[in-house]
Amino acid sequence: MNPVLKLLIEGGSLTPAQMAQVAGLSETEINQQLEQLKKEKIFLGWRPVLDLSHEAAAAAAVRAVIEVRITPEREGGFNRLAERISRFDEVDSCYLMSGGFDLLVFVKGSSLQRVASFVSEKLSTIEGVLSTATHFQLRCYKDQGYLLDQDAVESTRLNVAP
Repeated sequence: MNPVLKLLIEGGSLTPAQMAQVAGLSETEINQQLEQLKKEKIFLGWRPVLDLSHEAAAAAAVRAVIEVRITPEREGGFNRLAERISRFDEVDSCYLMSGGFDLLVFVKGSSLQRVASFVSEKLSTIEGVLSTATHFQLRCYKDQGYLLDQDAVESTRLNVAP
C-alpha cells in the first residue's frame, strides 16, 4: 500500500510535514503523492472534526439518519437509485448496507420540518423507494474517532456506592 495513503488512513490528522517525518520522505514528496492521490480520486480532501454543540447557529442544524428500502434494478442493482439520492443537497452521506434495509442516508436540514419535507416530498416519492425510517440525531458523543464534550460527560458521572 502507498505509504502516504496508509498514513491518511491510520493518522488522518497528521500534517504533510508530520507525514514526511513518519514516512522518511521529504515534504515535497509527500505533497506530490497527495496530488497524485487527488488526481486518482482516492484522496478527496481534508475534513475537520468539529464539536459544534457550543455554536448556536450550527447546533440549530438538524441531522437525521434515514434507513431506505429500495427495489434493485435489473443490470443496475442499487447503484442508480443510490446515486440519484446522493445528488440531493440535503444528503451528506449515502451507504449501501446489508441487513433489514438497503441504504443508510445521512441528511442535514435547518429544521425538523425541512428534513421531514425532504423525506416525504423528495426521497419517498422516488420510484423504486419502498420505505423509509427516519431517526433524528439528538446529541453526538463521538465523531470520527474523537470524543466530543468529554469534560461534560466526566463531570456528570454518578458515583458508584459499594
